[in-house]
Amino acid sequence: MSLKLNPEARAIYRSIRDEIAKKLLLRGSEAFLDEFSPTTNPEEIARRQAYLRENLQRIKPEIGEFIEKVQPIHFRREYLHDRILIVDESEVEKAEALGLCAVSTDPADAEDYPLVLSTVGYGIDVELTPTQITPELYVQPLWENRDTLEALAKIAELTGEKSIAPELLKQINDIKTTMDRLSTIEQLEEILHEKELELNEKISKRLEQFSLTLKGKELLEFLSELKSGDYGAIFRHFSSVENEILEMIREVEEELEESLGTSVEIFSREELYPVSVPPERIELIREELTRDFKVEMYLKSRELAEKIRPLIPRLKQEIRNVYRLDFLRAVKLFTEGFSFPELGDNGIAFLKGRHIFIENPQPVSYVIGKKPEWFDVEGSERVLDENVVILTGANSGGKTSLLELVTQIAILTHMGLPVPAERAGVSVLDEIFFFRRKRSTYGAGAFETALNGFVKALKNEGRKLILIDEFEAITEPGAAVKIIGELLKVAHERGFYVVIVSHLGEDLKKELPFARVDGIEARGLDERLNLIVDRQPVFGKVGRSTPELIVERLARKKRGKEKEIFERILKAFKKD
Repeated sequence: MSLKLNPEARAIYRSIRDEIAKKLLLRGSEAFLDEFSPTTNPEEIARRQAYLRENLQRIKPEIGEFIEKVQPIHFRREYLHDRILIVDESEVEKAEALGLCAVSTDPADAEDYPLVLSTVGYGIDVELTPTQITPELYVQPLWENRDTLEALAKIAELTGEKSIAPELLKQINDIKTTMDRLSTIEQLEEILHEKELELNEKISKRLEQFSLTLKGKELLEFLSELKSGDYGAIFRHFSSVENEILEMIREVEEELEESLGTSVEIFSREELYPVSVPPERIELIREELTRDFKVEMYLKSRELAEKIRPLIPRLKQEIRNVYRLDFLRAVKLFTEGFSFPELGDNGIAFLKGRHIFIENPQPVSYVIGKKPEWFDVEGSERVLDENVVILTGANSGGKTSLLELVTQIAILTHMGLPVPAERAGVSVLDEIFFFRRKRSTYGAGAFETALNGFVKALKNEGRKLILIDEFEAITEPGAAVKIIGELLKVAHERGFYVVIVSHLGEDLKKELPFARVDGIEARGLDERLNLIVDRQPVFGKVGRSTPELIVERLARKKRGKEKEIFERILKAFKKD
């Protein structure tokens, strides 16, 4: 069963979840947090602890670099518009049910398709299976996700597990040359434009040389021929240059034919300078290259698909496992320096606990219920197995933070996770109630709401932890002693674990002999006049509040008449 949490306790649980979720690298990994929601089943908690003990140690620091490169690989059954399947009348229904490409019984329908497949001897012979009709749907996604496959191989190497990724990488390497052709098609316009610029630059240089050759004596001979009416001289001089330009164009086209694998005339001959590739010719070349690529890709993929398809379920499982590793990595980062608590039924105890959400917190050791043998803390001889504790002491001394820490340790234990303490022992509970002080709400309405909440926490049987922060803040001190006294008596009679923060320690101590009263005390002022507080509670001792130190701080800060008044108040304290 799930551990029951009241709203304030649930808010702490959500904060823990959010903190772990922040450390996840992949969307979807947070689903594993649901498998670790707080439970009341001791066997389940122990199972989770055993699982984490075994698996957290497998998580190497560098694994995150590869986890974040893993992406889902989708092998979709897509309707491909680049192929048609010609079948016999008796096969139409079966072929159409595959939903992979166009189907027809008439070969005339194949005219506009780059790929024509057939079971009746027209086009490329195939069987009616996905790996024969659309083998690219198994091969191309792997090629496009090589980074994921390489990351999976590295993750397996780091965790000591076997991976199918190296085998898949080896298989798809066979289509590298074919996929390079696709890259060429995608960059076709840039490739042709670059060659166009190079060619025009070469022609321009040749024309400059041509203008230089018609100087001096040669220019006089050229003009003499023109004067005599021999206009053929013009054509003789220019045709030689034209032939050179045409030869340059042919050489570049031969280079492009070899690299592109096309025999289409590329450059226009209508104007020799500047040369250009007409847009319609670019499209013609692109269509030819695309058609050739599709046929080659199909044939290559068909060779590989039969080998690859049986490996895909293992690949999908391997990717799912990476999401679990991502979760484990986040838990390991979150629980760095934590320890697994011992499960029991004697209360809650921990050594050097550290509040999760306070930066550089002072470690605190505490016990509610029966003191374990290993709980050896100064003053702990005053702990007499009390289930009910009244926590008193200095304002801003860490009382509320201690309640939060107790809640954090209890919730993490029931999640099956390590807790922020050097050592801990925690009873398996049914419910946790945390009643946080509402600083902005006063009056009869607030009092009634709070009282109702406390009574609901007490009304049923079960294993409960109840944490209350300054109930007297919403009612009169006299009434608070009576109410708190009776509430704690009920809790004691039913064996609940209770910590209540109160400034009424002396009064409650008289009323409740079964309760332990602990105190957090301020030791003085530092050089900046800030309170020096030891946040470790002193067991069995009422913690004095800090009005005297606050008065002293004000007396030392103020000037003039105000200072005189504060010093007078301070003397009254010292007289007492």
